[in-house]
Amino acid sequence: MPSASTPFSGTRPVALVTGGAHRLGREIVLHLAGRGWDVAVHYHRSAQAAEAVCAEARAFGGRAHAISADLFDPAAVQTVLPQAVAALGQVDAVVNNAALFAFDDALHFSTAAAQQHYQVNTIAPVLLAQALHAHVCTRGVPGCVVNLLDQKLSNPDPDYLSYTLSKAALQAATVALAQALAPALRVVGVAPGLMLPSGPMTEDEFTRVHNRTPLQRGSTPQDVAQAVHFALHARAMTGTTLLVDGGQHLAGTGRDVLFGARGN
Repeated sequence: MPSASTPFSGTRPVALVTGGAHRLGREIVLHLAGRGWDVAVHYHRSAQAAEAVCAEARAFGGRAHAISADLFDPAAVQTVLPQAVAALGQVDAVVNNAALFAFDDALHFSTAAAQQHYQVNTIAPVLLAQALHAHVCTRGVPGCVVNLLDQKLSNPDPDYLSYTLSKAALQAATVALAQALAPALRVVGVAPGLMLPSGPMTEDEFTRVHNRTPLQRGSTPQDVAQAVHFALHARAMTGTTLLVDGGQHLAGTGRDVLFGARGN
């Protein structure tokens, strides 16, 4: 159960986690459920995985509900928070975890790729923050948004250009929204490092990247979920970003971690 110092109303606050069916999103959902939160698990195509996560979350004694929406569609984004409220009665926090992560660089940049990344990684989180602000103002209670960013914003490289630009815009939005939507809504960024093997990365390459960080360990999904939980309860924190990466941002390589692991 939440402690007496919880900044949210009621005995069990409610969090909406986008992209909550897999990988980091799943870890965040289960971490919050295990600490007294009810959860709305957003997914796009992974209905079976989302229902499985909800079942795991309910085992902690709370409620969980799966919500389907295509974040590529602005109209669909507008339905996500109302679905969560209809199912769970309220929403106290939104964790913007869902993201598009597709490779391009300056030589292969395209308008279509940039627009797709911007819609999912920037516009959808801003629309959800806007919707949560309206909801908590109607209820007369405080709320919080946590935006998942990336350590590469503090450790720039030219790879995954459209993704990087969209996350840089979300980082700027984190500051702007924190200014504009206070005091009803706090907005905090959490910037992970490499957590899980991605794409063509091998386990050996993944381990090599982690060993190169100052702490000789990178972030795990559990580390990031803990940071999200902390940000949700840190009453005096807004408009700032927590880097959770084992110090990866301090050890610049000039390329994305995949290429760094391969010595490129």
